[in-house]
Amino acid sequence: MAALRVKRVDWLIGTSVLGSLLMVWLLLTGFDAVLQFLRQLGAVGRNGYTLSNAVVYVLITFPRRMYEMFVHSALIGGLLGLGSLASSGELTALRAAGMSKLRIGASAMGVVVALIVGVVILGETAAPWGDRQAQAMQLRMKSHNLGMANNTGLWARDGDRIINAKAAIAKQNGTHSTVQLADVRVFTLMPNGEVSRFDWAKTAEHDGHQWVMSDVRSTTLDDQGTHSTTAAIQRWDSSLNPQVLEQSVIQPQYLPMRDLRRNINYLEANNQNPGVYAVAFWTRALYPLNVLVLVLCAMPFAFGALRSGGLGKRMFIGMLLAIGWYFLQKAMVNFGTVYGLPPLLANLLPAMILALVAWLYFRKNG
Repeated sequence: MAALRVKRVDWLIGTSVLGSLLMVWLLLTGFDAVLQFLRQLGAVGRNGYTLSNAVVYVLITFPRRMYEMFVHSALIGGLLGLGSLASSGELTALRAAGMSKLRIGASAMGVVVALIVGVVILGETAAPWGDRQAQAMQLRMKSHNLGMANNTGLWARDGDRIINAKAAIAKQNGTHSTVQLADVRVFTLMPNGEVSRFDWAKTAEHDGHQWVMSDVRSTTLDDQGTHSTTAAIQRWDSSLNPQVLEQSVIQPQYLPMRDLRRNINYLEANNQNPGVYAVAFWTRALYPLNVLVLVLCAMPFAFGALRSGGLGKRMFIGMLLAIGWYFLQKAMVNFGTVYGLPPLLANLLPAMILALVAWLYFRKNG
């Protein structure tokens, strides 16, 4: 228990890493936000989209950018923090005093663990909320007849019809992505505003040429009463633009885990491959582990390559590690998708490889 007690040296290491991490986090997130703001400026003036809308868009998506940039900030900030201690000789003094490399790494990791709790909460609350609001803003800019509501799903006006879909699910068909609408309700109105027909469908999907509904129940209302019919498949004449709808669906990696799990359950219940939703779910679930393992694997550079290096060298090595990690993870996930590996295993493999490398280093070098 004495080895786990926070000591003055832990505060020394922790504050150094914390200062560097926060600085890098702010710079990376701010730079990404500025780039997004410049992209939004290109849309100002279209369909009533104003400069204030562009500013609001960047602000409400800032939590998501913080979530995405934290993993790189933790890696680079850890390198900068320990590198500064190494260049000043303090890290060497700690080693000479009998502090092991693993113990020094654990002190730096403690800061990351404390921050990652808040980052995960941010990624499950404020970040998805902001992305939903931002997506609704973009949808209004692209089409005046479409709208999104948090609890009631997608709403659209199609001539004399009002369309409501409780959920819009992104699907991958070969090399093309499509959108499947679930729990679809179509209200056909008469000129006086009364409902003359109501259609309900379990799903609706665009096949590349037209919209097709499945498991349809149609009810017409006239002076003689109501009349209902059912059909397994029914052609749906609608002017809804599938490309605009596809852009209206929030990307799976931006959804909170509860929504990802709901979409996975829906697709599995209908004997469909959850695909990108399963990958996104396990990427989120393993996010803390990936951050911690990546930071731990960066520690050896602080004890060796960074001892005599300046700020530029540390930043360069940190960026190389971040880029290498990004491509390793993407390659493993794509490999798993192609060869049918479970999404959990495909997402866990990169972390397992890095954890093994870190374990071998600290076992050999103490």
